[in-house]
Amino acid sequence: MTKPFFIAFFVLVATFNTVQAQSNSGSTIALELNPGNDNPRNSEGDFVTLKDGRILFVYSHYTGGSTSDHAPAYLAGRFSKDGGKTWTQQDQIIVAKEGDMNVMSVSLLRLKNGKIALFYLKKNSEQDCIPQMRLSADEAKSWSEPIPCITDKQGYFVLNNSRVIQLSNGRLLMAVAQHQSPGGKWQGNGTLYSYYSDDNGATWKASEAVPKPAAIVTQEPGVIELKNGTIMMFIRASGGVQQLSYSKDKGQSWSPIEPSTLKSPLSPASIARIPSTGDLLVVWNNNDGSNPEIKDKRTPLSVAISKDDGKTWQHIRTIETDPDGWYCYIAIHFTKKDALLGYCAGSQKKVTHLSTTRINRLNLASLYQ
Repeated sequence: MTKPFFIAFFVLVATFNTVQAQSNSGSTIALELNPGNDNPRNSEGDFVTLKDGRILFVYSHYTGGSTSDHAPAYLAGRFSKDGGKTWTQQDQIIVAKEGDMNVMSVSLLRLKNGKIALFYLKKNSEQDCIPQMRLSADEAKSWSEPIPCITDKQGYFVLNNSRVIQLSNGRLLMAVAQHQSPGGKWQGNGTLYSYYSDDNGATWKASEAVPKPAAIVTQEPGVIELKNGTIMMFIRASGGVQQLSYSKDKGQSWSPIEPSTLKSPLSPASIARIPSTGDLLVVWNNNDGSNPEIKDKRTPLSVAISKDDGKTWQHIRTIETDPDGWYCYIAIHFTKKDALLGYCAGSQKKVTHLSTTRINRLNLASLYQ
């Protein structure tokens, strides 16, 4: 490991945003990051709780005039010292722009050894996009040099935000989609793999490709460890539902994909385990396409609870209802009493689909009512 690389360029202003808008569902919007001058897009991120009790949220801050996934961006951080109720008003640069295009799609993970791992995509071109990992041993004050997580293949790999997990046996696991045609050009239908590390991210190995029919478009997978040790992969897919695959060997091989009961447009879901109850929480676009006004749109945004590790879902609640909304790329983070959700929350009419990021605070007890 190379010596820590210090990248905190901005001094934080010790003031906090006061956005506390109550939504129809009883959840509270604690922070909204809207586009502005030389900042056309503020996009998906992830959370980590620091040892001093503060919560750090890192997201992609775009610069220039384009909202494209390939436009310039750096990773910016905001802090909360009151459990996610209020947030600092100024960015702190976490990772400056790298690569020929940008850095984006943040995952933060507190490792069992106490360090914080930061994962993100370093994007050079439509043929070169690779997840990177940095480590911090001083509570996000400084970070190591980046380690590429994929070295056995070349191409355009998508690792969504808030997607890397550490298994009960200590293995690090991520699910990725490779978007390459046989000729090397970018294509929308991804080939899915998982990558795993048994040495805290120093080296990574690839799984076998996830078996799937050619007729189903698969993209943007995520993983969750079930109570029996099986790993469940949940997959953004065509066909009107989230697709699933399972691994019995901690992510080294996968079962053929199968449909879940979660009706969905071609949009990613997020699933996390609630620490206080052991149940699973899913956040997704609960949209079966029957309403022509929102068919194939990433709205509404809903949550549900599973007490049987994803076989069935109950306590379904809609937390964002605007038919003009565009809700996706959800990070889930738990405090003692709340679930913090960070996600894109733009407008279709204003063409700000992925340009606004919102942090929503949900009381955990209310999710069961």
